[in-house]
Amino acid sequence: MNDVIEKALPFEEDAGAADATIRTDWTRAEISALFDLPFNDLLWQAQKVHRAHHDPNAVQLSTLLSIKTGGCAENCGYCSQSASFDTDVKAEKLKAVDEVLEAARAAKASGSERFCMGAAWRSPKDRDMNVIVAMIEGVRAMGLETCMTLGMLSDEQTERLAEAGLDYYNHNIDSSPEYYEKVVSTRTFDDRLDTLARVRKSGINVCSGGIVGMGESRTDRIGFIHALATLPEHPGSVPINALVPIEGTPLGDMLKDVPAPIDDIEFIRTVAVARIAMPGAVVRLSAGRESMSETTQALCFLAGANSIFTGNRLLTTGNAGTDADAGLFRKLGLATSVKWPRDRG
Repeated sequence: MNDVIEKALPFEEDAGAADATIRTDWTRAEISALFDLPFNDLLWQAQKVHRAHHDPNAVQLSTLLSIKTGGCAENCGYCSQSASFDTDVKAEKLKAVDEVLEAARAAKASGSERFCMGAAWRSPKDRDMNVIVAMIEGVRAMGLETCMTLGMLSDEQTERLAEAGLDYYNHNIDSSPEYYEKVVSTRTFDDRLDTLARVRKSGINVCSGGIVGMGESRTDRIGFIHALATLPEHPGSVPINALVPIEGTPLGDMLKDVPAPIDDIEFIRTVAVARIAMPGAVVRLSAGRESMSETTQALCFLAGANSIFTGNRLLTTGNAGTDADAGLFRKLGLATSVKWPRDRG
């Protein structure tokens, strides 16, 4: 085994279940070396890290609700909600608080522990903040973890979310710094990092991940994980999405005739490397599961994924569905009662 791989691995070969060191000084060469490991060796290392930090047979269920759909000013090449693209998604107003709380109650009844709310905005308007705060407070009062994704935030808006008790703020970096400008041009990669820094400073837990299968190379997937793993503090939650090509979006039209923008083994490798590089994070298997086989999903859990979005819909795209998830979990002997801490640290 070469020196770069040996340095990258968090365990010695005979270290068993010893604690994996949490590092924020990863190099791209180290992450590349992990990707290059034989598949069985990579999953073995990922499992050791996973078991050192998490219950290996527990998966957190989360529900994602679009609280404001369509009409977004950003031009993310994968997104059906952009006002720049001609898709079937029409712009809607912000949902009423009661409607959101009703959906949260249903999510809790179906076993979800975290309720995520997403709005198709470049950034929220100050006039909407009272409604947003009421949603957070109402969902938290049910005993659910709260997560919001609202776009870029000002200092004042971030503080209001923190005061309301928001547990997590989702702001994905999407891809590597180098590939980012090929996906969206209405904001920069540094804009994303600035919002993450505000969220982190306010005491809200960071949720940040991205999308693979957008036509990027492995080098970009290495850069994507490197960018997350070298933040001052690892995100508490890392969603990894497989692109769902949507007709009318630039990436959807470009990749609609591609049988598999990323193959299953490479996707599983990405999950495993994210687990090793960010040992304490909740790695969420997110969009794209509806097209994955049960075997692929099982290997993702083996690679260190320990959270999913459940239900039949993710914002504007389909999802595997609660019944399908329950059946898979029974086959794998996975539990869904794991609790995650609300507080950072």
